[in-house]
Amino acid sequence: MGETQWIMCPVCGSKTRLRIRYDTVLERFPLYCPKCKQETLISVRQQNISVIKEPDAKTQSR
Repeated sequence: MGETQWIMCPVCGSKTRLRIRYDTVLERFPLYCPKCKQETLISVRQQNISVIKEPDAKTQSR
């Protein structure tokens, strides 16, 4: 197996329970942190992690 790295929580910086390889691809993945109990949407390509900002549901008008 190739080199892997742990996914770190973008909110608190602690290690999550997931590891990614160089060839891992994730789109709009809900990452849950067991330490701060926050869920964040991320995308991963070639071990580059991007946080996806969602519009706030309270500010959306119908």
